[in-house]
Amino acid sequence: MTNSAELISQCEAKAKQWLAPAFDEETRRAVEAQLAATDKTELIESFYKDLEFGTGGLRGIMGAGSNRMNVYTVGMATQGFANYLKKNFEGKKDIAVVVCHDCRNNSRKFAETVANIFSANGIKVYLFDDMRPTPECSYAIRHLGCQAGVNITASHNPKEYNGYKAYWEDGAQVLAPHDKGIIDEVGKVKVEDVKFKGNPTLIQLIGKDIDEPYLNEIHTLSIDPEVIKRQHDLKIVYTPLHGTGMMSIPQSLKLWGFDNVHCVKEQMVRSGDFPTVVSPNPENGEALALAIRDAKALDADIVMASDPDADRVGMACKNDKGEWVLINGNQTCLLFLYYIITNRKAKGLLKPTDFIVKTIVTTEVIKKVADKAGIEMRDCYTGFKWIAREIRLSEGKQKYIGGGEESYGFLAQDFVRDKDAVSAMSLLAEICAWAKDQGKTLYDVLMDIYLEYGFSKEFTVNVVRPGKTGADEIRQMMTNFRNNPPKELGGSKVVLWKDYQSLEALHADGSKTKLDMPDTSNVLQWFCDDGTKVSVRPSGTEPKIKFYLEVKGEMKHASEYAALDAQGMEKVNAIKKSLGLE
Repeated sequence: MTNSAELISQCEAKAKQWLAPAFDEETRRAVEAQLAATDKTELIESFYKDLEFGTGGLRGIMGAGSNRMNVYTVGMATQGFANYLKKNFEGKKDIAVVVCHDCRNNSRKFAETVANIFSANGIKVYLFDDMRPTPECSYAIRHLGCQAGVNITASHNPKEYNGYKAYWEDGAQVLAPHDKGIIDEVGKVKVEDVKFKGNPTLIQLIGKDIDEPYLNEIHTLSIDPEVIKRQHDLKIVYTPLHGTGMMSIPQSLKLWGFDNVHCVKEQMVRSGDFPTVVSPNPENGEALALAIRDAKALDADIVMASDPDADRVGMACKNDKGEWVLINGNQTCLLFLYYIITNRKAKGLLKPTDFIVKTIVTTEVIKKVADKAGIEMRDCYTGFKWIAREIRLSEGKQKYIGGGEESYGFLAQDFVRDKDAVSAMSLLAEICAWAKDQGKTLYDVLMDIYLEYGFSKEFTVNVVRPGKTGADEIRQMMTNFRNNPPKELGGSKVVLWKDYQSLEALHADGSKTKLDMPDTSNVLQWFCDDGTKVSVRPSGTEPKIKFYLEVKGEMKHASEYAALDAQGMEKVNAIKKSLGLE
């Protein structure tokens, strides 16, 4: 889309509102520069829309403008949130919220802004004294009996980004109707309405008083403490990638009994600039380069990395040749759930009322593991708020024993309602200890799973399309796929089409069935006769459209893995070609 005169005019009109006295001098100067520039791209990107709540809340590039993260967009979101809380909990005189933040540039400033606004609206605020992992924010909401929470974080996004995650009283990110209710209230707020001047008597700093019970509860998740005693000197290399994991993960591993944990020195330095990585995302192999360097020097057993807000876990281990290999998010989730089910069963802890959850784009091998063990597995939408919803729906009736997604998030407990790298890494170390106790590596355990349940290769294609023109292009791609659904993918015949926007499934015989989901979502899925699965969805937090590919194979011996993996990649490339992604 071209930068039309009409669009420029609309953005200029909106930008001029940001020259009012309600905005500080630095903001006004930045907006004046955008208005004066010959190239209007920055003006358009900063003002063509307002930041919206997606699957992860509010997230955007930091800077001046309605489509940027700054004290005003954060302020208006918070004022709207405060207004909604007062309406929703009308008559309750002691509404309380938790405010937390990560290591990013401006995170503390934004967190203090949020705390001031809530307190100015008569709402009690528990503000963390320093950065903390995202899951600890979720834990604190429940632990302190609060009605809501806000976490200032942009998770694993590049350093230019920051974000705002809104949580409800169950410790999960807000879902309908509250998400829409908050957005409606935020939409009514003008910057002049924001009560920026805080009430210090309503702001209470929290820290160690939350850390200790949180870590103690995580320790209760250990399934086999005896194996840790035997393998307490397991060599672990850990990196927080400059983020909040350094506050809790080494301490949690120590509490579980692991006393040979090596932290990557250069990345134990707190920094919102993430100086040692291109991107602070444990999904990217490059982010684990320094940790693998240290692992080779120490002859370690496992490498683990958490993202800046410590809710995702990335890992690497040695393969059958002793080479360090990355374990992807699908494999990580599979290893967690396989271990939890297998070892709870071995210890007589597995009950018929237990259940696990995965997202619809995560590997189907997990369902095979659950089915064989006679355990219910539920599918939900991408985003941990949907996993949290399943926990909430079954509270007091069934026991949640674990759930995760392909994007390196896992939750092993129900006292937190967001993905949690602190508990996940502690449990992962136990799984590694359990494997070593049998003379195996995590790679060997993964091979065991493929031998029992079938080989699977998962691959994600991210098509990045930034800005307004990119958003338009992504929208058009989804429209085209709906109007012209594929009949074959990489030579495999499509036999089932699912559209989560219409909540309809179309079968090969022409029949249609309804999809049983709690809400609609802009996701398409195609299933082939050979077990191939392809899912397509625009990201709710980043300017990209994601394609999740899963292909199958039969593995008779662990030595076949490399060949099957190569064949899987050939199939992936053929599917990409079918979808016009090459």
